[in-house]
Amino acid sequence: MKYDLIIKGGNVVFSDQVKKVDIGVRNGKIAAMAESITDPADGEIHAGGQYVLPGMVDAHVHMNEPGRTEWEGFVTGTQALAAGGTTCYIDMPLNVLPATVDRASFRLKREAAKGKNYIDYAFYGGLVPGNLDQLEELVEEGAVAFKCFMATCGSDLPGDFKNVDDHTLYEGMKKLAELGQVLAIHAENAVITDRLGEEMEKQGRTSAEDYTASRPVFTEVDAVKRALYFAKETGCMLHFVHISSAEAVEEIVKARNGGQDVTIESCPHYFTITAAQFAAIGPAAKCSPPLRNEEEQKKLWKKLIEGKIDIVASDHSPCPTDLKQNPANNMFEAWGGISGCQNSVDLLFDEAVLKRGVPPARFARMIAANPAKRFNIPNKGTIAIAKDADFILIDSGQSYIVQKDDLFYKHKHSPYIGRKINCRITKTIVRGNLVYDVNRGFIGEPIGQFITHKKTPHMAN
Repeated sequence: MKYDLIIKGGNVVFSDQVKKVDIGVRNGKIAAMAESITDPADGEIHAGGQYVLPGMVDAHVHMNEPGRTEWEGFVTGTQALAAGGTTCYIDMPLNVLPATVDRASFRLKREAAKGKNYIDYAFYGGLVPGNLDQLEELVEEGAVAFKCFMATCGSDLPGDFKNVDDHTLYEGMKKLAELGQVLAIHAENAVITDRLGEEMEKQGRTSAEDYTASRPVFTEVDAVKRALYFAKETGCMLHFVHISSAEAVEEIVKARNGGQDVTIESCPHYFTITAAQFAAIGPAAKCSPPLRNEEEQKKLWKKLIEGKIDIVASDHSPCPTDLKQNPANNMFEAWGGISGCQNSVDLLFDEAVLKRGVPPARFARMIAANPAKRFNIPNKGTIAIAKDADFILIDSGQSYIVQKDDLFYKHKHSPYIGRKINCRITKTIVRGNLVYDVNRGFIGEPIGQFITHKKTPHMAN
């Protein structure tokens, strides 16, 4: 048999073990795996000494196109994702204009994405006040899941995303349960966080420490518990995004043990940057929920090591650099979102696998197998026969320092600039196509395909 590509000699990371095998690829799929493949191939990649992992399925990305393409767009955003080891991502319904909350806006985004993605992609639909009657049409268009905010979000601009009230949340959960859809939730108590922030600004307390104090752990836990209760009443499947506290993890695990269908996501920044470091880095590290103190971070690491966190995602939320400036020294006014997707995999592989001994197989499940399973993307997430040939190669013998000029974001700011990472992604392969090489850069034109729940797993551009 002749293959399109053979990856030889790598330490292949499966969902349950690491094994040195060769991988043969034909027609974009994994066609063979063996200790040694000697058949001819159009191309070979020698991965000796490197880990070969399934490409990351990043379940939490904000591309901002259309409407805010000057913040980030599909071309630059997916270049950063590809260089960072992601082979498939799910784009959030907010920060685009108009927000992706009905058939027309979904089609507008899909049209804008054509021919611009270096990796495969899927879209969330949004749950916002007033769009309960549009949820089913979003499923028909191909949304793989839905997203809502319990925290205050959005702007006064027409078509911008809005947070839910409790009635919308409850009724939306009922509808999504009927439709068999997962609801992803940003869980923070909006009333308390808003009022604490207002009071601090009135008092002239506008530092990074004050911003963090305005969004304490209990506001996340309270929102999590309320959402879980609504979901128990309605039967809705939940996915909690960017969980930042061990207490919230435990509440979700308790609900899951009680029979609820719910998963937990966290992000690399909650494990790698503390609140004290946020104060030193500045607005590039501002996000919500905020970064926690060192003690809380250690508790969160414990939950990850115990296997209680299902999914790691980037929550890549970029913006123009001027929105990250802080001339009035008021952290409440700076844009809250971290540009980080280019370092999701290597940074966490360094911190979790190399430094803390998390098994590579568990790491692969968190970044790839679990999100693919949760969001019904069956061809992705694992290295197995007939799956998409999506791989990343990680060299644990290389280290480097993150430099501004090495970032592919449209706006080159990141809280990781200047940080040493003790491994490096050397290649990213999407459906058997080498799209990124650390020495050669990007290979060819964008090849990303749209993924939907519909019968055809991939829909060509």
